[in-house]
Amino acid sequence: MEDSVRLTGYIENNELDKVKELLITQPAIIEGKHLFSAARCGDLKILRYLTEYSRVSLNERDESGRDVLHYCALSDSEECFDYLIRKCGMDPMAGDRDRITPWELAIENGSSKICAYMEREYGSYRDYYKNPIRTGMFPDPSIVRVGDDYYMVNSSFIFFPCIPVSHSKDLIHWEIIGHAITEKKWAAIDELEGGRGYWAPDISYYEGKFYITATLRYNDVPPVYRRQIVVSSDRPEGPYSEPAYIDEDGIDPSIFNDNDGRRYMLLNRGARILELDSTATRQISEAKLLYYGDMKRAPEGPHLYKRDGYYYLILAEGGTGTGHRVTVQRSKTLMGDYEPCPYNPIMRQTDEKAALQRCGHGDLTDTPDGRWYMVYLCGRMYMDKYSITGRETAIDPVTWTEDGWPVVNSLKGPSVLGRKPFPDMEYEPESRLRILPSGLPDAYMTPRTYDKDDIKVELSDDGKCCNVSLKPSAYPLTSIGCRSILLRRQTSLDCEFSADVRIDPLLTDGAEFGLTGYYDENTFLTFGVYCQNGRGYLRVREHIGDKDKEYLSGEPIEAQALDGDEADTVSLRMEVRGLKRNMYCNGKLFKALEDVYYLSDEGLSTGKRFTGAMLGVYAISVDSDIPSGHYREFTRLHYTDQGH
Repeated sequence: MEDSVRLTGYIENNELDKVKELLITQPAIIEGKHLFSAARCGDLKILRYLTEYSRVSLNERDESGRDVLHYCALSDSEECFDYLIRKCGMDPMAGDRDRITPWELAIENGSSKICAYMEREYGSYRDYYKNPIRTGMFPDPSIVRVGDDYYMVNSSFIFFPCIPVSHSKDLIHWEIIGHAITEKKWAAIDELEGGRGYWAPDISYYEGKFYITATLRYNDVPPVYRRQIVVSSDRPEGPYSEPAYIDEDGIDPSIFNDNDGRRYMLLNRGARILELDSTATRQISEAKLLYYGDMKRAPEGPHLYKRDGYYYLILAEGGTGTGHRVTVQRSKTLMGDYEPCPYNPIMRQTDEKAALQRCGHGDLTDTPDGRWYMVYLCGRMYMDKYSITGRETAIDPVTWTEDGWPVVNSLKGPSVLGRKPFPDMEYEPESRLRILPSGLPDAYMTPRTYDKDDIKVELSDDGKCCNVSLKPSAYPLTSIGCRSILLRRQTSLDCEFSADVRIDPLLTDGAEFGLTGYYDENTFLTFGVYCQNGRGYLRVREHIGDKDKEYLSGEPIEAQALDGDEADTVSLRMEVRGLKRNMYCNGKLFKALEDVYYLSDEGLSTGKRFTGAMLGVYAISVDSDIPSGHYREFTRLHYTDQGH
């Protein structure tokens, strides 16, 4: 230990001769921390000596996942930074466990020489995007280009409206413009358990119409577990047609339109193909296996493309956990035989400590000028364990090898920081909520369907928050029958959600209403008002599987007057910091929860867990006969994303 401390001192004092002398006699004392000290001090001679002559390796990372280039970014030594990039192959776009790159550290630290170097060598930081590009629950992306416009769909599971349709001009900034299913009578999700519903949709464009197909995954009640749906519209935002059903078992359907006018559907396992009629609403052939996959484990998510005389088949393999990947195979004929790509997997995260994990389920698109990209799902892991924000959407460039194979991001795995496809395209972020044809703002959804008279939403004048009237449900949040929950995706590990809640009238004892951190009916937390003995009390409740934890205020809640109203309102705020939740009422901390791990896919082993944490409001009444016209009023619902 004493020699290690001495070595650190020599490095920090720029005493190269003493560094050499000590390491010649004690070569085994060198550690990653000494390399990091040398990089941070910015002495090129010492850094080169440690790199080229000592036993330390450049793949060393600290507990936050930072490497030697991260530390060098704090030195403002252009010489050291350039040496580590040019001679050692270190990546200034590589992120730590919080997706912070050396470039961003240099900007934050005010390292002007390194910032100037980066701008000279790589261009403006403004010309780069950060993965994931769609944060929160946006898994299983499928994409299609029509002219200069891009459209994407993602899985929605049991949430309504079903299957969001998003639009982008630049492939980086996306806005939900509609949904594949907005009619309650067509949704068919009201009896489904959390995590089931609409899986892995695909969007395509054919002869002036948009087509969306997806698997409707039922509960595990035989004999039918899965059906495929197809809807269409001449407008990407909809409205879409009533779902047509394809009764072929499997998941992850996609539609492929061949050049001869014949239309096909692909399904797992591996890639099975069946022919559809010209409307894509009826199966007209038996399903046949094209190829099972390269890895041979959980092959799914098939997509087919035709390019330069080959049919290219993309598959997701390895399951949707840390072994997830994308593989490609090709054939000169549609029905095969298919040969696997020698570069497989073309997308996979191989660093188990990296910020972005679970990378797979990709779909390709091109640009009008002939470049290619792949959108794919990923998950940000917190504490190497929990994907609280769910499975999200990332994007990376695709290049075609000389022997005709597509590879993603030069086979380096997912990027944290990448160059924008259209850096010169100006984008004004949409800060306003918009009411969609479903009747809900674009950011919000409900578990399963609801009667439109039971949830009413008005936007504020600036469009940044909304007022909500919820008719209380007689069913608890643990029941799939509960219809009085309004939610939005948690898109960041650091965010806040708040609302002002009217507490009168309290109604029957046992009624409750307030804010919720929600995953599904098996795992959630609530922070709100609980009615007891004719009075309202603050209560925090954690529901984890078959267990409940409860924290009840000792005294009745005190309302306050807002904007000249009567004193019948309380302000509730949920502050999210990683796995911690701080609950505030009227600006005062009421309860801090230290570990809400259960709001993640990995937080419980019950049921299908493929979604992500949500934030929202709820209202429950123990009365089955709720008075007509009675609503629980929430005003100024507001979500703030700190962008972490």
